[in-house]
Amino acid sequence: MLFSTFGFIFGFLPIALAGYWLLARRVNARLWFLLAISLVFYSYWDWRFTPLLVGSIVVNWTAAQAFFVFERRWILIAGIAANLICLGIFKYLGFFESIVFDGTGWNPSLARLALPLGISFFTFHNIIYLADLLRGRRFRYSFRDYALYIALFPQILAGPLVRHREIIPQLPMPPLRDGWEERAGRGVALFLMGLGKKLLIADVLASHVDPAFADAAGNAISIGGAWTAMLGFALQVYFDFSAYSDMAIGLALLFGFQLPYNFDAPYRTSSLHQLWRQWHMTLMRFLRDYLFLPLAGHRPSELRHLWALFATMVLAGLWHGAGWTFVIWGALHGAGMSLEVIWRHRRWPMPPTIVAGFLTMSFWTVAAVLFRAPSMQAAFNVFSGIAGHGPSGPVLGWRTMIIGAALAMIGPTSQDLVNRLRPWHWLAPAGAVATVALLIKMADSPSYEFIYFHF
Repeated sequence: MLFSTFGFIFGFLPIALAGYWLLARRVNARLWFLLAISLVFYSYWDWRFTPLLVGSIVVNWTAAQAFFVFERRWILIAGIAANLICLGIFKYLGFFESIVFDGTGWNPSLARLALPLGISFFTFHNIIYLADLLRGRRFRYSFRDYALYIALFPQILAGPLVRHREIIPQLPMPPLRDGWEERAGRGVALFLMGLGKKLLIADVLASHVDPAFADAAGNAISIGGAWTAMLGFALQVYFDFSAYSDMAIGLALLFGFQLPYNFDAPYRTSSLHQLWRQWHMTLMRFLRDYLFLPLAGHRPSELRHLWALFATMVLAGLWHGAGWTFVIWGALHGAGMSLEVIWRHRRWPMPPTIVAGFLTMSFWTVAAVLFRAPSMQAAFNVFSGIAGHGPSGPVLGWRTMIIGAALAMIGPTSQDLVNRLRPWHWLAPAGAVATVALLIKMADSPSYEFIYFHF
């Protein structure tokens, strides 16, 4: 059930909101109801994976309770390892099998398992909690509250990657507390902005980008098709994922919760470090605090700093997908960010901001081909077309690219717009007109899954 479908907007969401708000003054009933509808939402995709989600909640919460009773660190370590093993079995088993086959010729013929939606996100949420306990932070929650932290439907499939201490303390807060009207208004506005990004930019670009990469996989991409694939996807992935984040944060506000923002105009930056700090910010916080800092240690040498940075980005690439394209994509970003560190430590002169921004976005856009390409051969075919090898052909969707690039580079962010909103009388009719226009567009357009559902 996509956020950008009639079934969600006119079916699931009204039922969820009505039930939740009718139970607004009954804390236990309200939160159990929210947990139930979150499980219904997840089960809609494929009910066969619901036991895996519920099982992960039960196992991790039980491990935490056992730790509180027995005070043994190995319980938490075993819990974290179990999460990683589960993720590895579902997401990386085939990839590792291919590595074994390529290296030895031995084919173990392991069973292929379908990838459960959201497994990367709810696994990392579980790990965040156990890792915090391992660090001596004693957060103890009821089963219901912990289950809601993991299964809360706005963020379970593709984030934002929320920390337990950011959301669980909000759960018992009454939805009708002071400021509920403003929260609801901002929630609706964010949801509509995300819906607009998805329908008017991301999905329009997807209609050109997807066929281009399909051509690349078949060795028949034109020069124009290669440029369409590269430029179009760099914009598509931004508007698609930031749209999902806006809609998720907006939905949470309708239920009275504030999720952390996930994007802050990343395409206006002048360095890879800065770009990553403003792109998928909740994931980068996780990688910094739970991977980079433990690898780097306290006051690391330059060599250890560079090694930790490179390893973190390679693992970030592998987290996004089980394939060499993702590993190389992560390695490229690790190498690029390492070069920035060396440049800064040597105090070499920095290029003008506009030049640095152009170089940063050029690197990001080229590397994004690896992120999207279904294989190394397809990526090579796109790069070959970009270099001018192949039949001529037009760049498709260029008008949408220009609009998208302008919005990404100079337009206001969604949170900036929402935070500036005031209860002006013209907002209601303007919002109504925008809603009707988006619904008409949604009815007339094909439905594309959010890109990060695959991770």
